[in-house]
Amino acid sequence: MVPLLVVLLLALLLFGAGFALKALWWIAVIVLAVWLIGFLVRPTVGGRRGRWYRW
Repeated sequence: MVPLLVVLLLALLLFGAGFALKALWWIAVIVLAVWLIGFLVRPTVGGRRGRWYRW
């Protein structure tokens, strides 16, 4: 009975980790797209092209 519970618990952990990693990949792709768009379409500040970020 205990080995079956351990296997089921391991399957649940791996399923949860896989879902979290897939979600993190999508978030990373969205952040990269926003960064690229912001880098390519920089605002014009005072007649010259400025930075769209603060760092």
